[in-house]
Amino acid sequence: MLQKFTKEFRYNIKLSVPVILGMLGHTFVQLADNIMVGQLGTAELAAVSLGNSFVFIAMSLGIGFSTAITPLVAEADGASNKKDAKSALKHGLVLCTVLGLTLFGLILLSKPVMHIMNQPVEVVALALPYLDLVAFSLVPLIIFQAFKQFSEGLSQTKYPMYATIGANIINIILNYLLIFGNFGFPEMGVVGAAIGTLVSRIIMVFYLWFILKRKEKFKYYVTGFNFAKIEKKVMKKIIELGFPSSLQMFFEVGIFTSAVWLSGVLGKNAQAANQIALNLSSMTFMFGMGLG
Repeated sequence: MLQKFTKEFRYNIKLSVPVILGMLGHTFVQLADNIMVGQLGTAELAAVSLGNSFVFIAMSLGIGFSTAITPLVAEADGASNKKDAKSALKHGLVLCTVLGLTLFGLILLSKPVMHIMNQPVEVVALALPYLDLVAFSLVPLIIFQAFKQFSEGLSQTKYPMYATIGANIINIILNYLLIFGNFGFPEMGVVGAAIGTLVSRIIMVFYLWFILKRKEKFKYYVTGFNFAKIEKKVMKKIIELGFPSSLQMFFEVGIFTSAVWLSGVLGKNAQAANQIALNLSSMTFMFGMGLG
């Protein structure tokens, strides 16, 4: 009797482990930044926390929206309709790129808000240049999400995992070189951490696309896009599916992230401590989300 309910467990776990690791990859980037920037001091760690609070809220909208691609690709794949699956990816890429650029612009416009949030002055001064670069990293991150959700729609969850693990390794190496100025590189502090995040996310997109392009099974889907031909029907379908998902994730993440701003009112030490706790709790949240 029990076997009737557990027969799909092995397949579900096999699919979910790479997804969980991929979701954890997003928080590992921040964890690596926290560990390495934390060695510079509490003001620097608090600055990374404050900058990431804006980015993390925007990222939740992008990740939530991109999930609309998975069911459309899975539906087309189930019907052996490769054309519709490719169309879902193409239109998803367009929408995710536009959304990434829009979120980047909104973050830049919201930067003056930092000065009226009663945050520590030295923290704001360090957070602003960090935010410029990390905000722009949202564009490649959300494009990556489009490819990731497409891949998962075809039940290929391991390739995004490989790309995410590789990006984390690159981020740690760049952090080591640029934050502390090792091996002759300039000592850039929190800005070095931002450059590491941006470069690793750009590489992550191209690496996943390259993996999929090399596989004969996926080459048709990820090459030969005709972006001049955009169908309103497909765009509308993705928006209708993605918008509620993005709002759901926005409210889930927004409540926790707003604690960063509240803790900043108490000072840089409280804000830095909250960042460590928030990062650890985010990792447990990604387990449940990845399994789901």
